[in-house]
Amino acid sequence: RHAFRVEVAKTSAEQARGLMFRAAMGADEGMIFPMSPPRQASFWMRNTVIPLDIIFVGPDRRILNIAANAVPYSEAPIPSEGLAGAVLELNGGRAAELGIAPGDTVEW
Repeated sequence: RHAFRVEVAKTSAEQARGLMFRAAMGADEGMIFPMSPPRQASFWMRNTVIPLDIIFVGPDRRILNIAANAVPYSEAPIPSEGLAGAVLELNGGRAAELGIAPGDTVEW
């Protein structure tokens, strides 16, 4: 079990901006994007300075898939592998460091 201090991107404007333009983030910091209702999600790294692990979480709060070390500034779509109830963004490589994997449970 590991706890992160995350910002919650609640509004559509907060979700559109995400972690764009951030130059750094603490090891145990991140951002969560709740999705209600759950939906197929796709993210990109436009204007995102730091590499991120993008963790897609299903409606059952289990990790669907992880896009590890997403490339800064890339506009390539990064999709969820199923309906996402939330998306968690962490520093690139952090999921692997902690052994976070598909099937693990995320609580918030």
